[in-house]
Amino acid sequence: MRRVVFNQKGGVGKSTITCNLAAIGAARGKKTLVIDLDPQANTTHYLLGEAADDLETNATEFFDQMLSFKLRPRATEEFIVPTPFENLHLLPSHASLEELQAKLESRYKIYKLREALEALTGYDQIWIDTPPALHFYTRSALIAADTCLIPFDCDEFARRALYALLDNVAEIRADHNDQLQVEGIIINQFQSRASLPQQLVDELRGEGLPVLDTLLSSSVKIKESHQQSKPMIHLDARHKLAQEFSALYDELESAGKKSTSGKSKTGKTGKAAQ
Repeated sequence: MRRVVFNQKGGVGKSTITCNLAAIGAARGKKTLVIDLDPQANTTHYLLGEAADDLETNATEFFDQMLSFKLRPRATEEFIVPTPFENLHLLPSHASLEELQAKLESRYKIYKLREALEALTGYDQIWIDTPPALHFYTRSALIAADTCLIPFDCDEFARRALYALLDNVAEIRADHNDQLQVEGIIINQFQSRASLPQQLVDELRGEGLPVLDTLLSSSVKIKESHQQSKPMIHLDARHKLAQEFSALYDELESAGKKSTSGKSKTGKTGKAAQ
């Protein structure tokens, strides 16, 4: 299973959600790979801590080799590094990834990530973190993925952007990856005591959008998790937010098993369907 976590809006928790769900799968015995395609490299630093500054290889080199026709491409495994957590591996990012984007786009290397991951063996789950923009790396991830998860923070601006985002995913599906599904919208930093967040969630569900049942609470504990470079399950497995991440992981796993024999989600918005 290859999942991409994507939202064109920044600050919605893509890296946090990617790392915590991947860490839970790895802790449960699944060999797991995280791919960091964001030049900010937040996921890389979250999983590796200070060791992220001393890496000898990263995603820039992984993509750079795709520009040469003269050299035999190195195996994807050569760019993957272990994390301190059992069963959890990482293809790390670097700020230089941004400088390479224009060259990759002009040479139309948009399918190369999918080809590399299809040839990669040994992993039960692959999670792809993306930049907050729809450009080469994000499109590459959507083309390479089986499903897309969309983090959503509860405000009206995010809601307006959500419709355009779902239309963009639908366009990728139509043009490049007809197997791509919107697996779900993840409500992040949910404030249960406020009325507006619940109202927005109810309205999105009323429109038929695939809002997942598990809501992730707003908590200052996640900042400690970032600072210590430990996903919540390793920092404090009994914390409410750690339990919510576990419940979200279970929900995705359960839905994934059902979708193999049932009807897939289309990812159409209420407006787009009209």
